[in-house]
Amino acid sequence: MAGNTQSQREKDSPEMTAEQLYEPQAPKRTRRQEFWMLFRKNKLAMIGLILFVLFFFTALTGLILTSGPHPVFDPALIRLQEKLRPPLSKPDLPTLQPNQIPAPGIYLLGTDDLGRDVFARMLQGAWVSLTVGFVAVGIAVFIGIFLGGIAGYFGQRHIRADHLLWIVFLIIGLMLLAAKLNYAGVVLILCTSIWAIYRIRKKATSKKQPSAWQRMLQRKTLSVDTLIMRFVDVMLCFPSFFLILTVVALLPASIYNIMIVIGLTSWMGATRFVRAEFLSLREQDFVAAAKALGLSNFRIIFRHMMPNAIAPVLVSATIGIATAILTEAGLSFLGFGVPPPHSTWGNILSDGKRFIFDAPWLTFIPGFAILMVVLSFNLFGEGLRDVMNPKLRERQ
Repeated sequence: MAGNTQSQREKDSPEMTAEQLYEPQAPKRTRRQEFWMLFRKNKLAMIGLILFVLFFFTALTGLILTSGPHPVFDPALIRLQEKLRPPLSKPDLPTLQPNQIPAPGIYLLGTDDLGRDVFARMLQGAWVSLTVGFVAVGIAVFIGIFLGGIAGYFGQRHIRADHLLWIVFLIIGLMLLAAKLNYAGVVLILCTSIWAIYRIRKKATSKKQPSAWQRMLQRKTLSVDTLIMRFVDVMLCFPSFFLILTVVALLPASIYNIMIVIGLTSWMGATRFVRAEFLSLREQDFVAAAKALGLSNFRIIFRHMMPNAIAPVLVSATIGIATAILTEAGLSFLGFGVPPPHSTWGNILSDGKRFIFDAPWLTFIPGFAILMVVLSFNLFGEGLRDVMNPKLRERQ
């Protein structure tokens, strides 16, 4: 019996060793935990994340402290007797009214040529920059996902000649509305819509052989992918900043116009990213299985394909926020940005350029803030790109 027991243990020991070899040597991690572990290894990306979080809370604090009928820091309060005071200087209390005394008791970042507190203006400008950056990029990403998804999923389908005419007439109508020719624009859009509805209903009910004119209108012209991507190429041919500058000069000055114009002129990169991902995803087995189950195109695109194509768009959007903030600062510096009474880092910088030798803090403080915020978003975006790209992740 003892011999049998010993031989049985010898037989069982190799099997136990093999099972132990195939057991996981480390605890399983979720995708979120693995993402965070890889992201923490990139020191520059962590610095960018920390700076972004500080900027976000600074902007949120600035919104709370500089808004309302009686703000803690009033960025529009003028004290002509306190103009061009250097940072950390104390106010001249005998010459000030009680409501003109700064809340901390000192001018943390000095005053400008009208005696306005630069610290209060920087707080308000932080929220304006954050809002412009996120809203403009949100508009660009929404347009990019929509057009890129259509180009990537329906790209092989062709557009008929009558459909192409509808698109051209609708674009002309929108251009007329933008040019404030409201009557002509509304009439053209209504006529085009009525024509399109009539043609669709007639095609569904008519059983007659189409005429030569109708056959010409039903001829296939460009593919969906060709039409969208050639439009992207045309948009990329224009220098984006000068295009924004031209449009902003024609429109009334408004923070909303700035956000919309920047968003409408920066969607091309997101469109190309989404299209490239969709071209590879639409040939995958899970898309073929979804089509075999009879799922609608809308559900396949937004429920199954979009989550797998959004990673490069997020990286592009993060870096795009920095570009939008820099564009807004450049427009404000040139006098085409957010109008008063809103303070932005660009118009603070523009006001300070006249006093660069007498009051250099008016130039250096907003310039350094723009530098750090743009750098933080770029570092954060580069870190996201390295973590989400398996090829770059293997090189680390």
